[in-house]
Amino acid sequence: MKFAFLIFKYFPYGGVQRDMLRIARDCVTLGHEVTIFTGEWRGDLPPGIDVHLLKASGWLNHHRHQSLIRQMQQAVAQGHFDRVVGFNRMPGLDVYFAADPCYAKRMHHEPWYKKLSGRYRFFSAMEQAVFGATSATHILLLNQHDQTVFHHWYGTDHARFHLMPPNIPLQRFASLPAQDYRAYVRTTFNLPADAMVLLTVGSAFVRKGVDRAIDALSSLPAPLKQRCWLLAVGEFESSSNMRAYAEQRGVADRCIEAGGRPDIPALMLGCDLLVHAARSELAGIVLIEAMTAGLPLLVTEVCGYASYITAAQAGKVLASPFSQATMNHALQEMLENLTTQPWAANAKAFVQQMAATQVSYPEARVIAATPPSGSRA
Repeated sequence: MKFAFLIFKYFPYGGVQRDMLRIARDCVTLGHEVTIFTGEWRGDLPPGIDVHLLKASGWLNHHRHQSLIRQMQQAVAQGHFDRVVGFNRMPGLDVYFAADPCYAKRMHHEPWYKKLSGRYRFFSAMEQAVFGATSATHILLLNQHDQTVFHHWYGTDHARFHLMPPNIPLQRFASLPAQDYRAYVRTTFNLPADAMVLLTVGSAFVRKGVDRAIDALSSLPAPLKQRCWLLAVGEFESSSNMRAYAEQRGVADRCIEAGGRPDIPALMLGCDLLVHAARSELAGIVLIEAMTAGLPLLVTEVCGYASYITAAQAGKVLASPFSQATMNHALQEMLENLTTQPWAANAKAFVQQMAATQVSYPEARVIAATPPSGSRA
């Protein structure tokens, strides 16, 4: 079968981008043909998969998205594809991979004037095109909670939802060369051999809660703080955000902005704790990756995959509503008990058990089995 994959942009360190490429490769492994249509591609082109770059036009972000969608629809119509799979919301999809939270829910409590903008009308229409009661698009979901949310706002037929298990990246870690990863982290970033390194991974400074991690670091007792560094991996909207915020909190010398990096598995194996105090996180594949590495976690309850940390007893989950004081206390407690608590061993055992029960290539199999929506524009 011929599959068209549609995504506005690809860069190697985005969660949905990595999911998209993994699923595309899984489809090829199962014998299907995949063509990716996108407006931007950063990184190496994948072997065995065609990538078509489209040029977006328009001054505003949603205007560029509109332009890309029109071009994608034209390309799909000319290519005679058996399945059209979207990783951003748009009309005419057979399958949508739901990597973003419900826009209608998020905007419900916003001021009325924000709902007069062209941006609001565009994103509302795109979400309606996927989840609306008259749509036939099938939806790959990452957690059960979001099915309830989308059904509440759109009346989406439950039969159109397909709950996907988290991808367990055992091979990604097993293929790493054998070395002392604790030494690798500390040598790479010129840190003392006994440094305690907190890791954040995510390309949105506020949404992923990097500011909260900085606040928690700054609250530590002086002797403990002097042993700790925060390593932030991700491509933030502005590189000055983290520096300025860390300076305000008096811990600029304790915070390292590492940018996007390809060695995240190695960093996870060499750091002491993953801190993911996200304000919004539909799933959070970074949590599963950290568990696979045996890296203890401190995360917020809003993360879709937070329940796995609780079930595995792989760290601490911060309840909602969020309290910075509670997070500060939890961070100090975890750092003081890293050598005595079995968080790391629990995490590894849990993901091994999950991996043993999973069907291979679940998303690719669902895509192939899903009927065409019949709604391509």
